[in-house]
Amino acid sequence: MRTMSLLLAMAVTAAAACSSPQNSTVANNAPATTAAGPVDITFTTDPAEPKMGDNTFQVMVMQAGQPVNDAQVSVEFVMPAMPQMNMAEMRTKADLQPTGNGTYRATGQVMMAGNWDVTVMAMKNGQEIASKKLKVAAK
Repeated sequence: MRTMSLLLAMAVTAAAACSSPQNSTVANNAPATTAAGPVDITFTTDPAEPKMGDNTFQVMVMQAGQPVNDAQVSVEFVMPAMPQMNMAEMRTKADLQPTGNGTYRATGQVMMAGNWDVTVMAMKNGQEIASKKLKVAAK
């Protein structure tokens, strides 16, 4: 249990700007809509299938067909608890940094192989403008 706590602590602190991802991992959900128009979020990782350890996360945020360059974007990976395996819920979050043209990027940790629930959140001025919930399989 102590090792898992250490892994969680290490994973939460992993978020830094990094090189550009080359591969897409998950298709978009339908775009969210705000007063300024529909917001579309595209999420990709490098490598294309996330692996245990460091991965690059990239998000593109578009609103009404235009890049959103002034958002606060985060990606949170959650693996639900597995009581049958005596394993607690795992959670890791990365705050992405803007790189231009509506693109945000960071390096973050995936703590183990398996199926993860991913939430991508885009906020402006303290208000959520869009979020996407995705499923990602890490190897």
